[in-house]
Formats: sequence, C-alpha cells, structure tokens
Amino acid sequence: MTTDPVGLSLTASWVATGLGVSLWLWSWLGEKDAIQKLRFMDCGLVMVFSATLLRIALQSRPMTAIDWALALLSPLFIVAALWRLTRTSCRPDGPNG
Repeated sequence: MTTDPVGLSLTASWVATGLGVSLWLWSWLGEKDAIQKLRFMDCGLVMVFSATLLRIALQSRPMTAIDWALALLSPLFIVAALWRLTRTSCRPDGPNG
C-alpha cells in the first residue's frame, strides 16, 4: 500500500482546520481569561488560514476570485495573529516577568 502525499496533505489540512475551529470556539465558549481567550483565538486563526492556503496550493482546478482573495489576505491574518501571540506571551526574562 502506497501513501499519496497530496491526499495525506489534504487530510492533514482538514484536521488542522478542525482543530483551529475548535480552538476558536473554545475561546468564545469556554475560556474566561481575556488574554488566554485572545491566544486561543489567534492560534485557531493561524491554523485555519494556514490549512486554507495549503488546500489552495494543492487544488487541481484553476483559482477563482475567492481563492485569490484568500491567498492574498491569509498571510496578512496569519502574520497579525502571530505578532499578537508574541505580544501576549508571558516570558520570565521579558518586561512582563
């Protein structure tokens, strides 16, 4: 039995999407601490948009306008969420520690 790398990548992207949506839902429904809520939301956002970019890159059909919009906007959202994650981290050697 051989493993198809494209199929494996698509499956992994859907798993990452599910985990990202779960983190996003947990941030709204389960977490009470404001900073932790923001961190869960940002982690979920990075996972969902990264998985979306992977599915766009692996698709066999031509890109539509929605694909182009997601391909251009996803990196902006990912970078913004990663920047916010670094700003809300609690480092013992930093100014917050």
